[in-house]
Amino acid sequence: MAAVAEPAPMPAPEPEVLAAFEAAKGFMPRGEGLALYAAATEAAALGLPLLEVGTYCGRSTILLAAAARWAGVSAITVDHHRGSEEQQPGWEYHDPETVDPEVGRMDTLPTFRRTLHKAGLEDHVIAVVGRSPQVARAWGGALGLVFIDGGHTDEHATADYEGWAPHVAEGGLLVIHDVFPDPVDIMTGQAPYRVYLRALESGAFEEIAVTDSLRVLRRTAAGI
Repeated sequence: MAAVAEPAPMPAPEPEVLAAFEAAKGFMPRGEGLALYAAATEAAALGLPLLEVGTYCGRSTILLAAAARWAGVSAITVDHHRGSEEQQPGWEYHDPETVDPEVGRMDTLPTFRRTLHKAGLEDHVIAVVGRSPQVARAWGGALGLVFIDGGHTDEHATADYEGWAPHVAEGGLLVIHDVFPDPVDIMTGQAPYRVYLRALESGAFEEIAVTDSLRVLRRTAAGI
């Protein structure tokens, strides 16, 4: 009987990159971060940019930027930096340190810039400050990876999917965060789960990896 080949080991970020990720303000656990990095390094081999919807303070951006640096492409991150619904005052994920005292609203952009500076990855990231649907309408190129990690209402998650999934190149990856099939697991709704199901039902994507709430899908056909 022929020997069964062992699966290739999942690529891991350099120790200093992982340390910067773990030190950064944000919510992504280590295991999901490692899975995101593995997806990003695979997608970066296509020679196309990697795009993230939902920057917050740059925790996951560090991993995308490290993968982009390795492949000689750019990591692009899109966020209005005013915080999503669950990050506003009175909600569980609100952080008073991210509020601009002059205008009285959240502003995560300064923290994000400090995060990238500390990680030494500023030169590999293009930060787009704006609302995802507006930026998507202005975007014209193919992407090796789209990582959806923005607002958790159906309105916002659907807009992120409809705006950015069409730009995923053939063989590229669509990564969706906070996919919770069981409603008791979360406080912010199941919109990412519904978007995930829509992507699978479209016939345009197939699932290739699952790590906790992170889903990685590959484009195999046209459509969304």
